[in-house]
Amino acid sequence: MDSHDEAGCQAPPEGPFLCINNCGFFGSVATKNMCSKCHKDVMLKQDQAKLAASSIENFVNGSSSSFKEVPESVSNDAIFVEPKTGESHTLPAMGSVEGEKPKNEGPKRCNSCNKRVGLTGFNCRCGNVFCTVHRYSDKHDCPFDYHMAAQNAISKANPEAR
Repeated sequence: MDSHDEAGCQAPPEGPFLCINNCGFFGSVATKNMCSKCHKDVMLKQDQAKLAASSIENFVNGSSSSFKEVPESVSNDAIFVEPKTGESHTLPAMGSVEGEKPKNEGPKRCNSCNKRVGLTGFNCRCGNVFCTVHRYSDKHDCPFDYHMAAQNAISKANPEAR
């Protein structure tokens, strides 16, 4: 036991002890005899006090620039929420964006038999959704001209043959 005293080692406490703020939780030596929540609150208050003191000092010294240096403990532990300003971000109306189809309300249905297809529907080149029975172009009288589309693709792929 004498060797422990000479080395400066301390014996662990006899048992857990309550937080010094009397919140009902147990504290530890690492958190200055406070529970983790009370310790976090105290550290946050200290960091905010340091930040306020530095901002007052910057104001008194005439520095008009914003904070260039933020204490590390503030940036790691605290989350600051900026208040909303009068700027409003509005989204464009549904019909104002060109090329965008309006979303269909309700479940997806086959365009031929009106069967509910959900996520298993097949999108055709004509722009409609079909079930497994009507997914082929000859089954739903597709107005899309596959022959002309193939000719255009071939002519674009071979510009020399024009």
